[in-house]
Amino acid sequence: MKGLCEVQKNEDQEKEAEATGPQAETLEAKRSWTADSRSALETEGTHGFGEQVMATLYLESCRANSVVPVSCLLRQGSASELNLRHRGLGPQGVRALASVLASNPYIKHLDLRDNGLCGAGAEALADVLSKNSVISDVDLSENQIGAAGLQAICTALALNPTVEKMQLQGNRLEEQAAQHLAALLLHHRGLKSLDLSYNQLNDLAGETLGPAVAENTGLAELNLSWNHLRGLGATAFARGLEANIFLKVLDISHNGFGDSGASAIGDALRVNNVLEELNMRNNRISVSGALKLGLGLQVNQTLRILIDIQVSRECEDLASSMNEILPGLCIKRYTSRRNDWPQASTPSQPASAPSDSGL
Repeated sequence: MKGLCEVQKNEDQEKEAEATGPQAETLEAKRSWTADSRSALETEGTHGFGEQVMATLYLESCRANSVVPVSCLLRQGSASELNLRHRGLGPQGVRALASVLASNPYIKHLDLRDNGLCGAGAEALADVLSKNSVISDVDLSENQIGAAGLQAICTALALNPTVEKMQLQGNRLEEQAAQHLAALLLHHRGLKSLDLSYNQLNDLAGETLGPAVAENTGLAELNLSWNHLRGLGATAFARGLEANIFLKVLDISHNGFGDSGASAIGDALRVNNVLEELNMRNNRISVSGALKLGLGLQVNQTLRILIDIQVSRECEDLASSMNEILPGLCIKRYTSRRNDWPQASTPSQPASAPSDSGL
């Protein structure tokens, strides 16, 4: 059975094949009008005229791309947030939207979660992000953009230091995507928050991301929960954390760090003097691994919140002992896992379920 993105790709190719002869001339004329309208929008700074031009520009772009306009966008006006999640835009819908976003002077927060963008839609949006100097917060979660779409987004972000927050959860990102993410971490110093949860980043991805995390200069929050980080990948990532001097909040819950990964994190915490919050729950860590983690906590002076899960009397006693040694450390315990599981609509879930033992 063909995937949604593959079907959409075939439909896009059919539409391109149809755009010949008179239809091609019509589309070319619309593109020319669109360019003139964008120029008018940039030169005329008044709110009323600018908003009218944007609405007209969007309608023309929808006609050119054969998509139904999103009515709320026509009423967007000068609002700083554009929420189009769950609209089913698809690649064509994003192409129509791109003509407006490229020169929009108002929108700072763009939410396109769950719109079936796929790689083609991500590429169209990447062109926008490479030009727009206003958008600073982008949510592209649950869009199946894959490695190709991610590469386009990361390349665009490398040219645009304005974007500070990027959410990419549930996009079926695997080890091939780690190379693009590593390049992003190395070159985008303005990015402050990155959400990569509910993907399929494995141990090889961890080996790629670890050195990039070590060299990153700017990221303050990183969410890698619900992936496949384990083994050598988990250890390599922990070494990156050891050298990092900017990250304050890290979520690596629901992976497979195990005792070796916990020991590596413990070693990192001996050196790292920046991290303030760490979530490691459900990582197949036994009491032995928790003890090694605790040795690092004894030395660390900056961690204020450690999130684990209460799984046994031994771990409960260990947490109590750690609180006695480090009274300033807040250990959050969980007795129920109901809220830890991803929602049914999440398109990409790790194959590993939470362990019944360890943190």
